Amino acid sequence: MKYVKLGNTGLEVSRMCFGGLIIGPLQANLPLDEGTNVILAALEQGVNFIDTAELYGTYEYIKEAIKKSKTKPIIATKSYAYSSEGARDSVEKARKELDIDVIDIFLLHEQETRLTLRGHRDALEYYISMKEKGIIRAVGVSTHNVEVVEACADMPEIDVIHPLINKTGIGIGDGTIEDMLTAVKKAHDNGKGIYGMKPLGGGNLLNSYKECMEFVLNIPYIDSIAIGMQSIEEVIMNVCVFNNKPVPENIRSLVAERKKHLHIDFWCEGCGKCAERCKQGALYIQDDKAKVREEKCLLCGYCASACPCFAIKIC
Repeated sequence: MKYVKLGNTGLEVSRMCFGGLIIGPLQANLPLDEGTNVILAALEQGVNFIDTAELYGTYEYIKEAIKKSKTKPIIATKSYAYSSEGARDSVEKARKELDIDVIDIFLLHEQETRLTLRGHRDALEYYISMKEKGIIRAVGVSTHNVEVVEACADMPEIDVIHPLINKTGIGIGDGTIEDMLTAVKKAHDNGKGIYGMKPLGGGNLLNSYKECMEFVLNIPYIDSIAIGMQSIEEVIMNVCVFNNKPVPENIRSLVAERKKHLHIDFWCEGCGKCAERCKQGALYIQDDKAKVREEKCLLCGYCASACPCFAIKIC
């Protein structure tokens, strides 16, 4: 596994970051021991970087993996807190539930605009104060939007940016993949640590897995790439790809045979654009939320491209 400096943070991270969302209750909802073993498999393969968030509900999995691992991974977490009090609660919750004293990276979760950044300024100031006390090692933001990357590129107090980057730009809220890459390069050139998210577009680009992974791995100004995994086989496959090694055929077959499903996140606004886009009649709106008729769904992912809030995933 290749390791790189994460911007100017002083943290050395693996090129592959374990994306913690998919194993938790919002998606695969794996039993504790099963989810822990997936994380452990990644750590044993040389991955030393885990991305999670308060929202994901995966702290317990990570805590158990840390207990059983020979080495302590670098952990990045996030919170939607916007006040100093909320930020304090989020930091203490993470420290307690992860059973760690120092949090490597704490991010403002899913920032949308410069206005959102201003609205979360009190929380950011709290994280900065905890960095000064040695409780947090680096602070930053996660975002799906170009505007936020552009703004944070010029903010000296921001150490790390976690932007959405994939081959087609699916999920980017306010521009194209070319726009995002221009902003990310500027941020990287300014010393920001960059670790990308959603290289497979939330699973919607699985049919072009090889091309999508080659795309993100060949961008020189991305330090690390977070990818969600819900099985040991997926861990082995992704580690092989990141290390430019062939994937064993038995692993490839096991991953291909694993049943996928369309997942609609709780923040779906029920706008109906996905249902309009679906030519199979697999989606409908009920109680102001999108629902899926699994017997009709082809897992093509076209509906996700129509979703304005990126609430549709394949997992």
